[in-house]
Amino acid sequence: MRPTARIGIAAVALAAGLSLPPLAPLDAGANGMDAAAYCRRLGRGVNLGNALEAPREGEWGVTLQPEFFELIQRAGFQSVRVPIRWSAHAAAQPPYAIREEFFRRVDWVLDQALARNLAVVLNVHHYEEMAREPESHAPRLIALWRQIAERYRNRPALVAFELLNEPNGDLTDERWNRLVPELLAAVRRSDPERIVIVGPANWNHVTHLERLRLPDDPRLIATFHYYEPFRFTHQGAEWVSGSQAWLGTRWEGTEAEVGAIRRHFDLAADWGRTHRRPIYLGEFGAYSKAEMPSRVRWTATVAREAARRGFATAYWEFCSGFGVYDLQAKAWREPLLQALLARDR
Repeated sequence: MRPTARIGIAAVALAAGLSLPPLAPLDAGANGMDAAAYCRRLGRGVNLGNALEAPREGEWGVTLQPEFFELIQRAGFQSVRVPIRWSAHAAAQPPYAIREEFFRRVDWVLDQALARNLAVVLNVHHYEEMAREPESHAPRLIALWRQIAERYRNRPALVAFELLNEPNGDLTDERWNRLVPELLAAVRRSDPERIVIVGPANWNHVTHLERLRLPDDPRLIATFHYYEPFRFTHQGAEWVSGSQAWLGTRWEGTEAEVGAIRRHFDLAADWGRTHRRPIYLGEFGAYSKAEMPSRVRWTATVAREAARRGFATAYWEFCSGFGVYDLQAKAWREPLLQALLARDR
């Protein structure tokens, strides 16, 4: 998601009577973990956003609680993606040590998720200096991954690493493609079989998958994020310049609107087949300033089209501005929840 934390109502009727598949096993073959099996196991998930990727947990209104993991598991989600601003909790000078207190907080998150049989994606999120000064900050990011991989190398295979959320700015496609092998090597030094997730530059945009060059490693999953049309999904977003003018934008689920989503998702699916990489839709959502019927139509369509193509998904996000859960009311926003978890028919 970009800072700060990217059918009529009949879709809800379609979602009635949720039917969730059994959890897929994690297979390890002769060459290590099966990335495709792990992607299936991720299934339908949710981002624990606006918590650990804030400058300090709680500053953006979300402090992770044990009951969050219980709610997510009981609702039928199979995984959580955990955005983390490691750069705010590590030294600025070599060896760029991550503070032990923060590591213990992430340990707790893993314990909570794994105790409920949720797969977990840990990422590096909001390392904003990488977008402005990628060359000077790359050694620090590499050092962060060395420490993270070493810390969690003995964790179960349900835990995956995502190298960097939404590379953008001066971290161009070319620079990112050069950096990915170095980051992966930092992980592989202590954790040779961990599943690792990598997306393209330009904010993980689907149209930049074709520019992504991945190392020859069988345990990689490709990811992209989806917030199109942006004027709908980000209307009224306080961190997006000019977004107040988009208020009132609706998404009706017309043939043209659904067709645009299908074309984008076909791009991702075709790329995945060509490169033999599983696909993870790591973020998608529509901000709360959009009207709920449009949000439900859009969310149901994105979730359904992703499932048809075999993508794992993680909705942005659990309980903040895009939230599927209402933290104040302590209740799921049922139309959104059902849109996310309905099986295709």
